[in-house]
This record gives sequence, structure tokens and C-alpha cells, in this order.
Amino acid sequence: MTRVGLSLPQLGGHVSRDVVRGFAERAEELGFGSLFVQQHLFYPRHPASGYSARPGLAVPEAYRSILQPMELLAAVAAWTSTITIGTSILVAGYHRPVDLAQRISTLDILAGGRTVFGFSVGWSDEEHAQYDVDPRTRGRRADELVDALLACWGSDPVSFEGEFFSIPESDVRPKPLQAPHPPLMSGMRSAAGLRRTAEKFDIWNPVSGTLEQHLETLAELGTMRPAHLAPLAMCWNLFTHPPVEVANLKPLSVDELCTEVAAAAAAGVDAVSVDANFDPSIISEGDWLTVPDRLAPLLDASRR
Repeated sequence: MTRVGLSLPQLGGHVSRDVVRGFAERAEELGFGSLFVQQHLFYPRHPASGYSARPGLAVPEAYRSILQPMELLAAVAAWTSTITIGTSILVAGYHRPVDLAQRISTLDILAGGRTVFGFSVGWSDEEHAQYDVDPRTRGRRADELVDALLACWGSDPVSFEGEFFSIPESDVRPKPLQAPHPPLMSGMRSAAGLRRTAEKFDIWNPVSGTLEQHLETLAELGTMRPAHLAPLAMCWNLFTHPPVEVANLKPLSVDELCTEVAAAAAAGVDAVSVDANFDPSIISEGDWLTVPDRLAPLLDASRR
């Protein structure tokens, strides 16, 4: 059966503690399979880079306010008990491996081993500058970050030496509750990013594009995947209303979302996640709290 997840309330001016808690608890009660968060830092007034690396595309207004992902997940871990929680996605360039490995391990322990962590390379030059990271190194840093995280979660003593990160021989504990580590998910879409996905990740997390296109790409990723790794899973991101309207990324009604979820289930897709953070119909905290019930028909669609 295809698991259906939701993005947590995270963006915009109508998100509060009570909204996040009520949303998470109701989603778990209804039987949704996962709750995801994303990562951005701020809303640059004069960005040098277009949204999602698309030149000239404005950054969505919802990004004027965004709760930070790891803190949000820690709260949700305490408020829920069975639903998977995770990131879709963290920006690799905003993190250093030992600190992130420890934070992920801590969250996995607090959540009882029900986490998944997604990564991508990001697109904002202004945000990368906050970490003194040259955005031209994004891909190489992502490769090395994953390698260093895996080293941190391996047996002690841990040591690592790379272009960007160096870890002297050390004990790095605790380790994640899930062995050897929580599933790692990739939101990358470039040719280099897809190679990285096939070689280093457990789940591919595509956004724009059609189901048919994603299934074709997933098959191609299978041909690039090392033989000793399990087959790559897929978690397809959909939107009630996308952050921007471009080709193959349009607003979808609940009926249209049900059609997409049913098609994904028929094709054997592992998971689908739906994001309402950019939905213009959400204009109050009360609106957010109706979302899990409004999207509950997707659960039936996944079982058709």
C-alpha cells in the first residue's frame, strides 16, 4: 500500500504551537503515514538567485515566515507516537556533519526510531552566504556531508578527512536508534544529483513533473544503483497549491489529488506526500486545522 503523508504547517503567518500540535495529532489519528518539514532561512528582498534555481522566478510570499525544521520535529516527536516524521528537505550546505549527525541521532531516539531525513543542494545564494558557503560547491559538499554523516553513525572511533570537513579520531555518540541510520531521502533532480541519489540515498523525493516521468527516472536510477544496495524507494511530493505555477506544477483539488494518489498506488509507488503550505485558501489558524480531514480521502485513494 502507498503511504500518504502531509507537510506540517510551517510557513506563513497563521502557524502557531496549537496549530502544529493539532494538525500533527489529527493527522496521526486519521492514519496518515508521515509528517514532513522543509528548510529555508529568510526572505531576501532582492535575491540574486531565482526561486528553486529558476532565473527570474520570485520567491513565494509564504517564505516571509518559516519555523525551523529540527526544532519543529522535536516538538512533533513529543506530541505523536506512531507517525513517521522527517525532513523534505534539509539544505546540505547549511550543515556540518558532526553537529547534524548528533541532532539526527537525538531526534531519532526521541521519536522512537520513526524518522527519515531528506537532503538537497538548495538554490538560495543569500542563504548559503550566511554559512560562508560558495554555492558553486553545493554538489560536492552534499556528497561529502552524506559520507561524513555515515562515518559518524558507524563504529567508534570515527575519523573523516575530506575537501570540506575534517573529523579527528573521536567517539561520536549517541548513534541513531534505527540501525545503521534513519532512511536518507534525496530531493535532487540534476544529472549529478540523480547520480548522487542512486549511489548514496534510500529514497528519491521528486516534486515537479508527472508520475510517468518520475517512474521513468526511477527506473534509470535503478540502473545506476550499486548492486549491494536495496532498491531505491520513491516518495512523490504533491501540492494542494504549488509555491509557483510552472509546467507540470499546478493547483490540485482533493479529487485531483485522489486521482494522482490512486495512480501512484497502482504503479507501486512507496509513498506520496501532500503540502498545503502555499495554499491561498488557508487564511487563519482554524483553516490549517481543517486540512488533515479535508485531505483524508487520499487515504482511501491509496488503497484502491
